[in-house]
Amino acid sequence: MGLLDERGALTGKIALVAGGAAGHLGRAISIGLAKAGVTIVCCDNDVEGLAAIVPEIEAFGGMITAIEADVTDIAALDAFYDRIENEIDHADILVNVAGGVNRRLFMDTSRAHHARDIRLNYGYVIDSVQRAVPLLRKSGHGGSIINFTTIEAHRGAATFAVYAGAKAGLTNFSKALAVELGAEQIRVNCVATDTTLARASNAALAPEDIAGLAELGANALDKAMEIYVPQKRAPSIDDVINGVLFLASDLSRAITGTTLHIDGGTIASLGWLDWPDGDGFMPAPLGGTLKRMYGGANAA
Repeated sequence: MGLLDERGALTGKIALVAGGAAGHLGRAISIGLAKAGVTIVCCDNDVEGLAAIVPEIEAFGGMITAIEADVTDIAALDAFYDRIENEIDHADILVNVAGGVNRRLFMDTSRAHHARDIRLNYGYVIDSVQRAVPLLRKSGHGGSIINFTTIEAHRGAATFAVYAGAKAGLTNFSKALAVELGAEQIRVNCVATDTTLARASNAALAPEDIAGLAELGANALDKAMEIYVPQKRAPSIDDVINGVLFLASDLSRAITGTTLHIDGGTIASLGWLDWPDGDGFMPAPLGGTLKRMYGGANAA
C-alpha cells in the first residue's frame, strides 16, 4: 500500500451513490470509488445502466449493490434508503451526483419545469442527506457527504435561471450542514463542475446547439475551450473522479463546508476569456476578434 492509499484510508468503506449507475459521470464515480476499495450501494433510474455496472465492478473484484430508484420520486428514494437500513449496518460516504437541466429562457419555462429542476438539483439532496446521516453516525468515525453543484451556482447563468438558483441553494445548504455536523466529524462538501462532458451537460444543449457545433467540425469544441478555459482544455471525467476520491478520503478530513471547483480555472476567470487574433484575456473581444467576426468597421 502506498502513502496516498494509507493516508486516504478508503479501503473497506461503504459509499452510497445517488445517480451512480448511468451516464458518464455517475457510473465513473461508482467505478472510481470501487477501484479504491470502497463498497458501492447506488441507485439510478436507468435500468440498463444498473444492469451493466454490476458485472463491470465485480469483474475487477469490487463490491456493489445497484438498486432502481428515481431520486425525484420521494417514495422511491425512501424505498432505497429503507433497503439500505435493512441490509447494511452503516455507511461512510454519500455522493449525491444525480442532476440535470435543459437550456431555456426563463419565460419559456413552466411551473412543471421549475418543480422538476428544483427537485432534481436540490430537493432530493435534502431528503437523501437526512436519510443518510443516521447511517454515517453508525460508522462511529464520522463520514463524508459530497453534493454535486455547478459553476452556475456562482454566476448569473442566463437560460439556466431556476437550475442555477437550485444549485446555489444546494451549495449554501451544504455549508450550513457542515457547521451543524462538524463536531461529529461528518464533513459536507460540494463538487462544482463546468465543462465536463457528463450526460446531463450534453442534454442541457438544445438540438440546434449540438447541430451547429457538429457543422463546424470535430475540433470546434476544443477551440472553444481554448478561449474559455484558462487551462486550455475541458476537465476530464477522471479529473472529477480524482476530486471525489479526495473529498471522500481521509486526505480531506479537515476540509468541510467548501466547494471544490473542478473546471480548469473558469471559476477564477469568471468571464475573462482568452480571445483569439491578438486580443488576449478580456471580458469582451477587442479589435482582432471583432474584425474576424464582423469584417471591419464598414460591415453591415
